[in-house]
Amino acid sequence: MAPPIIHDSYQGLEQLATATVIINPDFQIIYLNPSAEVLLELSHAQACHHSIDLFFEDQDFFKEAIASAKKQQSSYRENEYFIKSKQNKTLCVTLTISQTHNHSDHFIIELIQMDQHLRIAKEERMFIQQQANSELLRNLAHEIRNPLGGLRGAAQLLEKELGDKALEEYTQIIIKEADRLQNLMNKLLTPHQLPCYEKTNIHEVIERVRSLILSEFSKDVDFIRDYDVSLPEIVADREKLIQAVLNIVRNAVQAMLFDRTQNMQLKITTRSERQIVFHRKKHATAIRIDIEDNGPGIPLNLQDKIFYPLVSGNQEGSGLGLPLAQNIVTQHKGMITFASQTGHTKFSILLPINNDHKENKGEQL
Repeated sequence: MAPPIIHDSYQGLEQLATATVIINPDFQIIYLNPSAEVLLELSHAQACHHSIDLFFEDQDFFKEAIASAKKQQSSYRENEYFIKSKQNKTLCVTLTISQTHNHSDHFIIELIQMDQHLRIAKEERMFIQQQANSELLRNLAHEIRNPLGGLRGAAQLLEKELGDKALEEYTQIIIKEADRLQNLMNKLLTPHQLPCYEKTNIHEVIERVRSLILSEFSKDVDFIRDYDVSLPEIVADREKLIQAVLNIVRNAVQAMLFDRTQNMQLKITTRSERQIVFHRKKHATAIRIDIEDNGPGIPLNLQDKIFYPLVSGNQEGSGLGLPLAQNIVTQHKGMITFASQTGHTKFSILLPINNDHKENKGEQL
């Protein structure tokens, strides 16, 4: 039997991240978009021409909701409604029922899983905050760089005029601190330089980070690797991704060292994720990098602020490692999430395989 044909008027729903179901006046399913297929765990062909009680148990509810939508000529919305998937999983969703524009007797059902709904809202807040942070840091760095150059130059001239070697200690402090601040400003501005996009193997990035960490912290950490070697290359700025992953890994190791964690372990896992939604866009395939440690965890009072500039749980840290990592990952159309509790912290980097970047072979601004 040939699969049901998707009507041309519904082709625009194929790319929506929201799970969408179309039903006819007899409460039969006539269309599921790919997001609905993933959520409900069945295909368009399997669902088509079946009654909605395939996964909606209460048809009376739909009759009342549709009658309400018709009467008020507006959408009907239920914020917490429970449905079942084909595998009998119970899902809590935000449900909206509306008349379709093309067929007044057809209705469109939109489903947003509650945890996904909250995650999307959180992602949106993080993305807006990241953009604000990025602009603030860039402006701050530009304002500080120019006076620093004058300060350093004045200290050098003063050192030549003093003629007293005993006083050079003070001018050297000024010069070294000016250089330290200059390096800090350069780090703040680095993400705004044009990336050098090229074909990149994510495992080469991680292996470079591993070698840097082992050389910096000797053999203190048990570095565990769990790679999916079948992952394809992506178009990315290799050096920037190394910096992003290194910032997260170094934070984890420093936290374990500071806490004097016994049997310190750091595990990096790579996997592919399919049909995943972030930044309000659905991605067919993405690379997921999980960075896990058995350290003290991120304090609860910092968990909502760790991607803010100058916020750090390490007294000796600058509080720039995670904001810079987030900037770099965002440049690659990806995102960073984390979950943390005492004894286990996991940062996850998601990078879409098709990110629309073109190889530029290091072109300059």
